[in-house]
Amino acid sequence: MIKRSDSYNRYNSAQDRFMKSALANFFAREFPKLFGPVMREKLAEELLDLVANLYPESHRLQPGQMLWNALDKTTRATSPRRNYVPVVLSMITPKDIEQLAHGTPMTQIARRAIARMIQEAYSQGGILSSRDMGLLTLRDPSIISSMRIAYEKENNCHLPQTGLLHDIGSGASHKAMIIRKVIVDKKDPADVARETNHSQKAVDRYLNDYYRVKTVYDNNPDIDYIHLVTGLSKHLVKQYVEIIHHDTH
Repeated sequence: MIKRSDSYNRYNSAQDRFMKSALANFFAREFPKLFGPVMREKLAEELLDLVANLYPESHRLQPGQMLWNALDKTTRATSPRRNYVPVVLSMITPKDIEQLAHGTPMTQIARRAIARMIQEAYSQGGILSSRDMGLLTLRDPSIISSMRIAYEKENNCHLPQTGLLHDIGSGASHKAMIIRKVIVDKKDPADVARETNHSQKAVDRYLNDYYRVKTVYDNNPDIDYIHLVTGLSKHLVKQYVEIIHHDTH
């Protein structure tokens, strides 16, 4: 008999907390001679599908899920009239437990869980900040930010979180990414908006400001002069000048 790994012994039984395993265990306990392991699992899946069709998941919480009031994705975090929407987040899933049982490092699963919750919130009309995720997972927001960035690099994507969507923080990196996709890669701005989880309005604003700064910069590269001509803050002007220097040449 093959010896179970320490990870399997430590985590596999945690799957019993989820509905599918609970149903399979019920059949094993109550009808031990009637159904084998494969049939028990299949019946559990069919019952879950039946219940899901009769009662959509949005109306109830599953084990491992929680309810959170997320910032409405149309509201800026700095707005005095912030709106919130209730979202259901999957803190831990059967797949997470399965991966733990097979020895996947917990840090890797945590990164995926953070990405999953950010995407879940966005699909329900909300956005999560690093502070939100820090509160939910009892981690410092800077750690959450590092984990999110690591996930984005690993998966070559950009998650829809407040810093990306609402220009919180320096924002230079995603401005450069968007401008590069449109100007250098010759992509349609509408496609770039979808790829980067930005609104079309935000993409158009970046491009418009970029062209304004570049037009003035080509004639006079002085930051104060560009600031006066464009009406943009010096901070924004410096961001666009940095993009002109490093990202589009």
